[in-house]
Amino acid sequence: MKTYIQCWIDVAAALFAQALAGAPELSESLPKPLSASSFGFAATLAGDPQGRFSIILDGAILDSPLVGEGVDQKAGWSELLREVADAASGELLAKSGQTCRVEKFEEISGESQVTHAFQLRSSERAWTILVRDELHSAQPSVSAAQQPVTKDAAEEPGSTMGSTVNSPSNAHVPSSATGLSPGIELLLDVELETSLRFGCCEMPLGDILDLGPGDVVQLDRHLSDPVDLIVSDKIVARGEVVLVNGNFGLRITEVAAPRKRLETIRCLF
Repeated sequence: MKTYIQCWIDVAAALFAQALAGAPELSESLPKPLSASSFGFAATLAGDPQGRFSIILDGAILDSPLVGEGVDQKAGWSELLREVADAASGELLAKSGQTCRVEKFEEISGESQVTHAFQLRSSERAWTILVRDELHSAQPSVSAAQQPVTKDAAEEPGSTMGSTVNSPSNAHVPSSATGLSPGIELLLDVELETSLRFGCCEMPLGDILDLGPGDVVQLDRHLSDPVDLIVSDKIVARGEVVLVNGNFGLRITEVAAPRKRLETIRCLF
């Protein structure tokens, strides 16, 4: 089962290659000391994994217009890393069923300790990116020796228990214990239109007006090519058409990356 940091690495590698100038590659590396000009951001997550997730970047990365010409580079990195953090939460849900959300995303001056180190390399330069993963499970397992006891049990003769602990039946159950992030229940009854797209084509308006029964419109896909699964005008997956009890069905062969789920229906994998 994938963890948040594993999902973050996958999403960051994909988004950095797509959104940054020169399509730099992200790879794990040995940690290196950063200069005093280094800067970073911290995401506070709530849900199944919760805690603080920090990203620290080499200050020299601001000298290159990776997020675009004429753009505030630090602000651009803040926006991009926030998008990576949110997309990693979606990827975690898709890969492991765990739910979490970014409650706060803020700039930080640096971190004294790190857990992962990466190198962002373009064709000409390379920069160090450090990560401190302080996430932990919201529902740690409780051993039998740690099970809470009632007041009566604590006062039994010969007992060495010196304090009273509430019964489990009276304990508050956090909303994350249900497996859903707070507020997500509001979306459970929302209806979304789902459809399959076999292909598309562009035709002059005159040709469309001339269409009649028996005419064939050629699409841009081969018969063996996968078809798109579209939910609310977004491509979420691809697969092959099958017959199920006399009805058409779709066998999923590929799920879109989080970045692609945010794009329009015209996007391709």
